[in-house]
Amino acid sequence: MTPPMSTAPKLTPSGLAALLCARICHDLVSPVGALGTAIEILDDEANADMHDDALELIKSSSRRAAAKLKFLRLAFGAGGSAPGQIGGDEVRSLVSDMFADAKADILFDFYDESVEKSRARLLLNMTMLGVQSVPRGGEVKLSVTADSVSVHATGPRAKLDETVQQALLGRPPEHGFDGRSIQPFYSAMMAREGGGQLVASSSEESVTFRADFPT
Repeated sequence: MTPPMSTAPKLTPSGLAALLCARICHDLVSPVGALGTAIEILDDEANADMHDDALELIKSSSRRAAAKLKFLRLAFGAGGSAPGQIGGDEVRSLVSDMFADAKADILFDFYDESVEKSRARLLLNMTMLGVQSVPRGGEVKLSVTADSVSVHATGPRAKLDETVQQALLGRPPEHGFDGRSIQPFYSAMMAREGGGQLVASSSEESVTFRADFPT
């Protein structure tokens, strides 16, 4: 029997841009919303006893928002228009700050002084996928070599979501991409543009994302 045709709408360049913007907004809405709530409390004299808590919320939310902006600027944007290298320390700092509140521990298996920018951007995106695959916590290890970038996530009930797997293969969900499913599609697209291929595999309590770049 011939499989039914996909009902997913065609993804256009403008659609891709809109979906990536949606993903960025989704990641930023929580700390920005918390800032708004804290400011409202400070403006309300009836809540004077909560002002100290509001100030702490402002401090923590502003740190979270800044960390996310810096991370997403490189992951989804140019991160500066010039090509070249990103310092290894900067990459590790961006990841550590972005996922400071994540349940999973982030481990780094690379200590190079710099990472080529396109691969650094890919690594950030792959890290997002790795953290998402262990929602109950665990470890997410990032590795960079001369010809590969990989993220290995381990933890209880680690899972490679079918939507993510299909998006990595360039296949849209039945009703089209959304702000969540567009991110693995974009990651695989970046790997292909760099001459590589991003694949995912899973086993009991572990998920691996790996991009190889044949020399």
